[in-house]
Amino acid sequence: MSDYETMDKEEIYSKVLRAGRRTYFFDVRATKAGDYYLTVTESKKFTNDDGSFHYKKHKIYLYKEDFFEFRDILTEMTDYIINEKGEEVISERHQKDFKREDNFETEASASESTKGTDSFTDISFDDI
Repeated sequence: MSDYETMDKEEIYSKVLRAGRRTYFFDVRATKAGDYYLTVTESKKFTNDDGSFHYKKHKIYLYKEDFFEFRDILTEMTDYIINEKGEEVISERHQKDFKREDNFETEASASESTKGTDSFTDISFDDI
């Protein structure tokens, strides 16, 4: 086995960020010339209908010559999002009363049949 193959399999430096169904892996790896670069892998867990699960992975490679510009743009973009929307997560999926899409249809049709006359959608244009 060559030095490169040994170095590639060897963990140079790694960090893991677990975020719900997503996990981010930050790994320092070596080029054939022995220089270092960074890989960032997003791994997302999906559950199949039979209860088994699988992972989908997306990976980016960052080389030293791009670090400063990448960091500057990442900082600019994350600062923009926080300044515009704050730090609170406002995604529907993160709300306490979030219902999955497939449950939403059955509940929506059930709630339509039980609507009272005080519902917003019961207003007639003749009443205006």
